[in-house]
Amino acid sequence: MPIQTQVLIIGGGATGTGLARDLSLRGVSCLVVEKQDINAGASGGNHGLLHSGARYVAADREAAMECREEGEILKNMAPQCIENTGGLFVAVAGDDENYVARFPHMCRKCHIPCTEITPDQAREWEPCLSKDIIAAFEVEDGAIDPFMLSLDNLAHAMSLGCKVIRNARVTGFDISSQAIRRVCLTNETTGKEFHIEAEMVVNAAGAWAGTIAAMAGAEIHILYSKGSLLVTQDRLAKRVINRLRKASDADILVPGGTVSVLGTTSVRIDDPDMYRPTIEETDRMIDNATAMIPVLETTRYIRAYAGVRPLVFTGKGADGRSLSRGFSLIDHQENGVDNFVSITGGKLTTYRLMAEKTADMVCRKLGITTPCATRTTPLPASSRGHWTEPGYAPRSWIRHKADNDLILCECEMVSRQGIDQIISNMDTMRGRSMLTAMGLRSRVGKGPCQGGFCGLRITGHLYDQGHVTGNRGIRELTHFIEGRWKGFAPILWDLPLMQAELQEALYCGMLDLELQAKEQDRDQ
Repeated sequence: MPIQTQVLIIGGGATGTGLARDLSLRGVSCLVVEKQDINAGASGGNHGLLHSGARYVAADREAAMECREEGEILKNMAPQCIENTGGLFVAVAGDDENYVARFPHMCRKCHIPCTEITPDQAREWEPCLSKDIIAAFEVEDGAIDPFMLSLDNLAHAMSLGCKVIRNARVTGFDISSQAIRRVCLTNETTGKEFHIEAEMVVNAAGAWAGTIAAMAGAEIHILYSKGSLLVTQDRLAKRVINRLRKASDADILVPGGTVSVLGTTSVRIDDPDMYRPTIEETDRMIDNATAMIPVLETTRYIRAYAGVRPLVFTGKGADGRSLSRGFSLIDHQENGVDNFVSITGGKLTTYRLMAEKTADMVCRKLGITTPCATRTTPLPASSRGHWTEPGYAPRSWIRHKADNDLILCECEMVSRQGIDQIISNMDTMRGRSMLTAMGLRSRVGKGPCQGGFCGLRITGHLYDQGHVTGNRGIRELTHFIEGRWKGFAPILWDLPLMQAELQEALYCGMLDLELQAKEQDRDQ
């Protein structure tokens, strides 16, 4: 029998989970389906920057003002997900001085607070800044934990009755009389097909929104813009630091707990499934950023990663930098499908507004008049999201330590007891790899060892507890290490190279994982 729901949401990123909460607060029954895991796309592959809007004042005033308003709302409604760091825009010798002179005026036109400070004051606040700084402005940027944000949104929605199915890929729609009657899906774990019947279907699939829309005969022109980022071993600054110039590569350094994130790039790609950071991007980012922060040339990087921006394409010849960071809400009634809408584009900072506007359209079509509540209703902190917070695991271990407890992830101080709690919070959301799912819901594997030691220890614990048997644990460990390797490969020099050689010795010398992978290929 098909699964029944009032609204089906396709996509488990920030917008999809935010929409689930918005609709649930309005009393609408909804179900989220995600082809992989929560935040598997761009929502998990970004800076973690809560924009003040100042970055867009020159090229996209509408996006700038949306970021300003939404940033203020999120600081009040979801403070557990945000570190209110503040931010700086700085120019260095050689940057466009006309752009620098116009910057405060452009911020005022967008009602974005911006205060000029002296270069000496900026360097006193952030000693990592270059001595060649010629101008500095203080703004209201912040850092946001996108994983905690989506997990908390989903937890609140689920507490109100929302359902979630992960590892479920949409394969097609049954359409008749101008409406989607059934959505066809495949369980990616078992390979079994199943169906969902919904009054309304919302396409919140991010970079894959065009693919989903095409299944209904609709067309969305999306430009896929890959952005790569680097993670430093230590936190280099207290505030978000932006380069004060027209948007370019490696303009932003964002503090994220104990590390800093440098990025990003904008590289046009043809396939949203084919992206990963490259050595060339890594070299270019470091070369560009050292003019603003010289220590970036010699710091240790522990990981590179990438995400794909779904930018709605409206003209010929436009590149990823010039397209709007605004969002597009599309009613596919104009394509002959009355109960189907798409929401795409936008930014992490504006996810709540995207969800509100989408829910407004959905409710209007369903004849529901209950207004949006997410502007004024605080987002509750949840047990599903708090393990992503830097420092939470060691605090929990000290407060609740049992005599026989052990640390399994020593970089982030996640104990055996903590691992068990993370597993219990995943309930039916474990997916194909419990180890990888655990990494998304905590800081496991995110420290300097990048899974080198914790991967082994936690896998052993999963065997001890009976969560995995036979070769399953080894397969999950291989999948987890392969994921870490994608982030290692572009930064292999100095200490990262030694770390990679140590991992190779551990996993290939002790467990023959490279041979296991070949056996799996043969089995498949």
